[in-house]
Amino acid sequence: MKLCTLKIVDQEGFSLGYPKNWSQSKPVKVSFGGATEEVQSAPLTTADHTFLLSKPLAEKLYMPLTIRRIHVIQKDNTLYFGPLIGIITSGFTSIKTKPIGDRSSFFSRIMRFQAKQGVVFIVFGKDHINWDEGTIKGFSYNEQGWEQVTVPFPNVIYDRLPNRKMEGEEKFRIVKKKLQDEYLIPWFNPGFFNKLDVFERIEQDNDAQRYLPETHAFTSFDVIERMLSKYGHVYVKPQNGSLGSGIHQLFYDRDSDSYYCRFKDKEGNKRLRKYQTLESLFNNLFKNKSLKNMMIQQGIALMKYNHHPVDFRVHTNKDEAGNWTVSAIAAKVAGTGSPTTHIKYGGEVKTLEEIFPDTKQRKKIEDQITEASLILSRALEKNMEGIIAEIGFDLGVDQQEQIWLFEANSKPGRSIFIHPDLKGFEHLTRKLMLSYAIYLTKMSILSPEELFS
Repeated sequence: MKLCTLKIVDQEGFSLGYPKNWSQSKPVKVSFGGATEEVQSAPLTTADHTFLLSKPLAEKLYMPLTIRRIHVIQKDNTLYFGPLIGIITSGFTSIKTKPIGDRSSFFSRIMRFQAKQGVVFIVFGKDHINWDEGTIKGFSYNEQGWEQVTVPFPNVIYDRLPNRKMEGEEKFRIVKKKLQDEYLIPWFNPGFFNKLDVFERIEQDNDAQRYLPETHAFTSFDVIERMLSKYGHVYVKPQNGSLGSGIHQLFYDRDSDSYYCRFKDKEGNKRLRKYQTLESLFNNLFKNKSLKNMMIQQGIALMKYNHHPVDFRVHTNKDEAGNWTVSAIAAKVAGTGSPTTHIKYGGEVKTLEEIFPDTKQRKKIEDQITEASLILSRALEKNMEGIIAEIGFDLGVDQQEQIWLFEANSKPGRSIFIHPDLKGFEHLTRKLMLSYAIYLTKMSILSPEELFS
């Protein structure tokens, strides 16, 4: 797809003017998103990358009249302008300045550079769809702020549902299936990962399995006893947890023949409890939780910074060629007495430069983390359903510099970007998302069989 200049002119009829050096055949149709119209087209006298579109045609295509730059591609006799990127989410409000509540600022940052990048965004929910007209009345963001606009069905859909509850709603699942199956709209980053399912799938990949700590679904206390004996400590985690919630670190002390558990309570207070048996520990701390949804993971003796354990958040994204690339790496330093490095529980974000002042060591660790992240990304893409284009990994590096995967997130949080030296990487992740949406649009037009086979 080529980035071009688009001018919408006051001219009657459905007319299109295209550059005289346009190498394709004469267009007889114009498409924007899911809308297509026949046109009267003629070459312009100029040889640049400017296209002229009559205002009635732009309005018929539900094309925003403020567009100045957009990508264009031609297949057969149809000229496709786009991409029109739909971001599906939930949690809409009636507040004009915050139509998606507190997450409005996140979406506005994604959309802020759409004019410069030559794309068009629409944020929408399942109730904004008009199936009879094939349109969406969603929300757009520009220099004047938020506004509600009507556009055709998008070229691609970026899944930003906020939680598993929304994702599991029957109405949403019907919308997703219909847009994918009946309208053949590529839908990327679908679904939240189940932690145990991720591990079981990566185990199928010979290259990636070496990064997996021993991990099991909770089945019996015997499994925990064996792992405590082997590793010294283990983690008990909810399979569908997020942001570090519900994580417990278990130790066994041979001298006192006692079990210890480090965790955060509902108020976020750090707790360390002692028990004589595993049964009493679980009866007290997990009495209101379903253990069948918990997993047990090998404890790792992590490398430390100022005597505090450190792990690493890595973002990977697909690029403009559909290849995986590492877009951000940050260190997370655990707070005092915390079982995790999450910021919510007192963790602190650091750059690699802060953690590894020695250039040689930093380069070595960065290369190892990068290699592991790309191998894991490809393994997940190969063994998971749907189009995955963005992953957030939590990786550990032990004291022998072995890389370990703790978690993979299909909708990674953005907390690492609070560090002033990492804000540029947040921009890179947004740019790569745009680049991949352009790639998907191109593939859906020129080679749909490769996407939907």
